[in-house]
Amino acid sequence: MANSGPAYGLSRDIKQKIDKKYDPELEEKLVMWILIQCPGVEKPQPGKTEFQNWLKDGSVLCELINSLHGPNKPIKKINNSSMVFKQMENISQFLTAAEKYGIKQSDMFQTVDLFEGKDLSAVQRTLMNLGSVAVTKMDGNYKGEPDWFHRKAQENKREFTEEQLAEGKSIIGLQMGTNVGASQCGMTGYGQQRQIINNNP
Repeated sequence: MANSGPAYGLSRDIKQKIDKKYDPELEEKLVMWILIQCPGVEKPQPGKTEFQNWLKDGSVLCELINSLHGPNKPIKKINNSSMVFKQMENISQFLTAAEKYGIKQSDMFQTVDLFEGKDLSAVQRTLMNLGSVAVTKMDGNYKGEPDWFHRKAQENKREFTEEQLAEGKSIIGLQMGTNVGASQCGMTGYGQQRQIINNNP
């Protein structure tokens, strides 16, 4: 990939493990979703390197996150420059907008993961999470198939009255056990030896 020479030893082993996590079938599904979500975007050739080159300048990612919003697009200006820092700025804008959209920071790739091809499986995971959040929102902006991504778990908030809360305090949960009928009968004081009684004559 860009700006990286051959890897040796432990670095090579780590790179091979990361490369094995890349999923060609997932790539196909993500490309299909992005093309439906962003009609003006051109389809890339299949393959990991082509997938990276397609997303590398960040413009497709910016189009994608903008398409998941209504009229208020989070990215006002998408850079179409061939200059490296402008392309990396696009990726950075996408990551910021994705976090605001609902993706956890721990679920997002780093700019170098995409731009230098360090970990394209992390890019796939981020896009999968983005699809899941989009499907879950059900705001009409998601344009793919509803079963392409898993729905995120929704918060199920419960409201209790003061009476219900007071009633709950008087109930002892069975998993906590009970101390009814407990006594210290047969216990010895601290420091004393345990008494062993032999009932057999």
